[in-house]
Amino acid sequence: MANFRTLDDVDVKNKRVLLRVDLNVPMENGRVADATRIARVAPTISEIAQKGGKVVLLAHFGRPKGPDPKDSLQPVAVEVARVVGSKVDFADDCIGPAAEAAVAAMQPGEILCLENTRFHKGEENNDPAFVEALAKLGDIWVNDAFSAAHRAHASTEGLGHVLPAYAGRTMQAELEALAQALEAPERPIAAIVGGAKVSTKLDLLGHMVTKVNVLMIGGGMANTFLLALGKPVGKSLAEAALAGTAREILTRAKAAGCEIVLPVDAVVAQKFEAHAPSRVVAVDSVGSDDMILDIGPRSIEHAVSVLARTKTLVWNGPFGAFEMEPFDTGTVTVAEAAAELTAAGKLVSVAGGGDTVAALNAAGVSDRFTYVSTAGGAFLEWMEGKPLPGVEVLRIK
Repeated sequence: MANFRTLDDVDVKNKRVLLRVDLNVPMENGRVADATRIARVAPTISEIAQKGGKVVLLAHFGRPKGPDPKDSLQPVAVEVARVVGSKVDFADDCIGPAAEAAVAAMQPGEILCLENTRFHKGEENNDPAFVEALAKLGDIWVNDAFSAAHRAHASTEGLGHVLPAYAGRTMQAELEALAQALEAPERPIAAIVGGAKVSTKLDLLGHMVTKVNVLMIGGGMANTFLLALGKPVGKSLAEAALAGTAREILTRAKAAGCEIVLPVDAVVAQKFEAHAPSRVVAVDSVGSDDMILDIGPRSIEHAVSVLARTKTLVWNGPFGAFEMEPFDTGTVTVAEAAAELTAAGKLVSVAGGGDTVAALNAAGVSDRFTYVSTAGGAFLEWMEGKPLPGVEVLRIK
């Protein structure tokens, strides 16, 4: 990557490498319930260890207000060892005597996980004294936590100002995929933006209309746009107070030459539950007791036809209530079409955000997209065109 320093630019042998990773994983009964994020950073951990670096893992877990045993990274470190296939030692603090002694005892190729950085207020405050205390433990800093890159915390950004800074392999893959999708995309480029509320994605929608050729709007936020156009939405989730804002976005899109795609038909039900009796109606014919829970077959067909003439796709948010059958049909069908085009080499597809990842996993297509980001807030802020502190500090100035 021309703009960022990566592991290709540094010899880690015998060096103490402070490696910022995302270990904020779901837990059940004291054990890691989903190791996806650990698996993502495992190649970086292994590469540094195999090259003779001393791997010192930095991470946060939860939102503790100080040291709290229930937010300890110790059980997570056990799972890291299992995933990486190497012994992982643990220090019960991330700064101070305990951490310093544990790092001093390390041999090249060994892995050490330090305790939750958020046990100290200085982490989220990006306190210079806390940054210095962390920096004492390392010779270089490698950031492999894109999902935390939108936060200017001590371990996600501050260390990049006091130690030589590099992107880990996961961060590198993420930045390369994102650059391919929005910074220098092959056109035409389309975006799918779905989810419950327009209010949470105003910045995103405003930015997208200036960046993409086609913007497909789905989920609950599509209802707000339909309402703004005078369509009946019954008891559907919609933000009537934002109808004016929706009309402004449509006007901006037209001025920017961005085609907006909204549903033309919908699957409606009168109960918000799986397998509730449902029917397909045109968006002009939604009844007063109806809830729009998915896009209809004509809307699906239109979305798939848009993908067929698209070279690059960025996706954030589902088309409907994908977590409940049969209201997952729109999201799954469009996802399968995008996956097929990607596999055929006709489409670059980049997706991200919690609901989006869950929807693509449910559709069974995640491994056939060009890149699926597990980052939530960071992916969204990047799509909004905002600089991410943990990324900016890695740039070659």
